[in-house]
Amino acid sequence: MIDHIVLVKFGETTTNAQMQEVVDRFKALKAHLTGIVDIQAGINFSEKNKGYQVVLSVRFEDRAALEAYGPNPEHQAVAAYIREVGREDSLIVDIEI
Repeated sequence: MIDHIVLVKFGETTTNAQMQEVVDRFKALKAHLTGIVDIQAGINFSEKNKGYQVVLSVRFEDRAALEAYGPNPEHQAVAAYIREVGREDSLIVDIEI
């Protein structure tokens, strides 16, 4: 299995409601994609967050499912919304478990 973890940093103009919408849209991807074992997302409340406010995590069955995820139109729509509401930076980690 593969864990795909994304930390997202937004600009000062991004509202809490917009960040929650990112979380909600991301979680809704599970219904549209194959090869997902689990999907989690939330707003980061850690005081050591280094400015990364949203955490998105997907567990895939295998690398093939991860590779299919990137170009998937449903995933691309969520990624476009994240950029639209002010993404400044993101960190991505993929690990095999």
